[in-house]
Amino acid sequence: MSGLSIGCVYALAGFGFLLVYNAVGAVNFAHGELVMFGGYLGYAASRGMGAPLWAAFLLSLAAMALAGLLYSQVAYYPMRNRPAATVIIASIGMSILLRNSALALWGPDPVKLDSFVGDGLVRAAGVVIPRHQLLIFVVTAAVFIGQSLFFSRTAIGRRLQATAQDQEAARLMGVRVGRMIALTFVLSAVLAAIAGFLLAPLWFLEPEVSLVIIVKAFIAIVIGGFGSVPGLVAGGLFLGVTEVLVASHITSQYKDVLSFLILLTVLMAFPRGFFGEKIEEKV
Repeated sequence: MSGLSIGCVYALAGFGFLLVYNAVGAVNFAHGELVMFGGYLGYAASRGMGAPLWAAFLLSLAAMALAGLLYSQVAYYPMRNRPAATVIIASIGMSILLRNSALALWGPDPVKLDSFVGDGLVRAAGVVIPRHQLLIFVVTAAVFIGQSLFFSRTAIGRRLQATAQDQEAARLMGVRVGRMIALTFVLSAVLAAIAGFLLAPLWFLEPEVSLVIIVKAFIAIVIGGFGSVPGLVAGGLFLGVTEVLVASHITSQYKDVLSFLILLTVLMAFPRGFFGEKIEEKV
């Protein structure tokens, strides 16, 4: 259950990362910092301002939505017509800036955010499950079911899909591509805030946790098949469960190294990941 819960967090963190990749064709290596900032903003609102946890959550969502919009205008929009490597370098620069900003604002000492459901336990069929882990399962299911309905049943969702598939064709069909890309960054930042709120009660928040999150989310995406949402969920759950089982029964000393070994092993058996699609190319 612990592995499944942390795997859900990996999947949620990776989903915002994947949205940006599908929309603009470049990876956003600052997404881990957005997850970390989502948790820190909730901590600042609840502990620093004394706001109730639900109000801190709403404030964090609003602040991260604005941060996503600003990020798209500062780190992506000026680079949109340049090679993908330029966008990646810009995202790495933003990653360093955001991590050091968190260090300056909150310091290096780890902090912890309270859970919406407290620290209680639920016992079922001989299994003891913390309530927060059950909350993670419910929120993850709601997010991924909601995104499926959003992209398939709403006009904005279909415009976002059209933009991700072919920006030029979408523009010719009357879609305002610039607005759709900005909306993608906003949605990505909001998802990062949700992941940060779910992660903070599990792990202690500190600026360096962003590096761990982006690496684990990226590995989950690659394992599942780059660009596939079902693959992302499967990859996150597989990575989380495998990490916890090995840490529990063998050793936890090399848990992060194990993640890369899992990545290499899966790619040797499934070069495109679990749900990777074959790509046809005429030569």
